[in-house]
Amino acid sequence: MNDPMTPAHTLRAALDDVLAGLPPTQAAGAVERLIANYRGETPTHAPILRDRADVAAYAAYRMPATFEAVHAALAAFAAAAPDDWTPGSHVDVGGGTGAATWAVTATWPGERAVTVLDWAEPALALGREIAAANPALRGARWQRARIGADLTLDATDLVTVSYVLNELAEPDRAALVDAAAAAAQAVVIVEAGTPAGYARVIEARDRLIRAGLHIVAPCPHSAGCPIEPGKDWCHFSARVSRSSLHRRIKGGTLPYEDEKFSYVAATRLPAAPAPARVVRRPQIRKGQVLLDLCEADERLTRTTVTKRHGELYKAARDAEWGDRWPPGDVSE
Repeated sequence: MNDPMTPAHTLRAALDDVLAGLPPTQAAGAVERLIANYRGETPTHAPILRDRADVAAYAAYRMPATFEAVHAALAAFAAAAPDDWTPGSHVDVGGGTGAATWAVTATWPGERAVTVLDWAEPALALGREIAAANPALRGARWQRARIGADLTLDATDLVTVSYVLNELAEPDRAALVDAAAAAAQAVVIVEAGTPAGYARVIEARDRLIRAGLHIVAPCPHSAGCPIEPGKDWCHFSARVSRSSLHRRIKGGTLPYEDEKFSYVAATRLPAAPAPARVVRRPQIRKGQVLLDLCEADERLTRTTVTKRHGELYKAARDAEWGDRWPPGDVSE
């Protein structure tokens, strides 16, 4: 992330350029309202981003975190996809200012046909403006569309849907997931890492499976989730670097934050899911590492890796929450 040529760095710089003149008091009010919508559970039938001030506040408040969460989900999918596969086309549904499109370019560099669909014209306008800093997105189409039951999608390689399902009523959520499944070779859906967000992801996961796609991340299988509803939820964490402007808009002091998210990646490609997934932060103790895993045989287990496991122990010490297990270059 320190390489000035990475999409993450370029995105932060572009946001700083666009948002440097945002009045602090206006930004604070817009951010407070957006936080209430983001954390709320009541679906809305009107655009959350109403004007330029709302969109600018949203971009500062949410784009870096959305980018990192979607990038993490896409990286997990890419690790399972065929080595020679890269999306030649991408549709970002409900993409707003386009954070997911930046995450796709970070995962698979290069140009492709990109369409961003959203019903908030101010968000599309700012997304187009910010995308001018990313050569891979300069040909992207920013198209206004009602995201819901009437949505139709043209055939595409990849559909992303990030932090959108929480804004929709159940019939619209179902229609959106079905449309994505019918149109794409691969679908990646990201929601907030809360019990409600996880519930929406599981609902979407079930529909993707019924549509004939198979799950490749984070789950190592397409069977039922082994997590008992109401007692726990599957989520992960992405580290987000904060620029000085980002800290000012959000009222924070730390140079980073951790974005909790839930996700599912499904495909029609001949992909290979991970043997298992680390579903909690690894616990490193003297001479051993405790890993909580979701296994391919549809169960949750805790595995203890000790020094006697040699290279596997070294890999366990480096393992992070959300990683596949074991790593592709280390055998048990």
